Amino acid sequence: MSRDLVPFLRARLDEDAELARRCGGDDCGEWAAHGHTVDFCQSELPGFPPTIALHVALHDPARVLREVEAKRRVLARHVLSPATGDPELPWDNRDDCQYDGEPWPCDDLLDLASPYADHPDHPRDTPAHVRRAAQPRARRRAKR
Repeated sequence: MSRDLVPFLRARLDEDAELARRCGGDDCGEWAAHGHTVDFCQSELPGFPPTIALHVALHDPARVLREVEAKRRVLARHVLSPATGDPELPWDNRDDCQYDGEPWPCDDLLDLASPYADHPDHPRDTPAHVRRAAQPRARRRAKR
């Protein structure tokens, strides 16, 4: 996969974080589900099936921002060495996928990219298993 993967992931994480902040992620607190209602801190929205209400509440902006920061830390451990810029050469004294001699990008980076496989800017040389994971199940069945 090309070197476009890291900038692509940074852009997606920036988008995720910006959307979470616009939804009140910096100062709202945690969203909560109460039966058919989701409490969005500033207001409540009823009418959800309870399972969907819980799902929405579990993806509150504060949680999304924590998740984005965790993914950024993973990404920082896997970018190309600025000293060499060569994906075939290991990092110096690092215990990461390049230092261990695994191909770059490693499975960790491919996994970080997989939720975004249907994004129009996703690098074109994505392995087939990542592209398949992004296809809706019905579309995968139809291709068989």
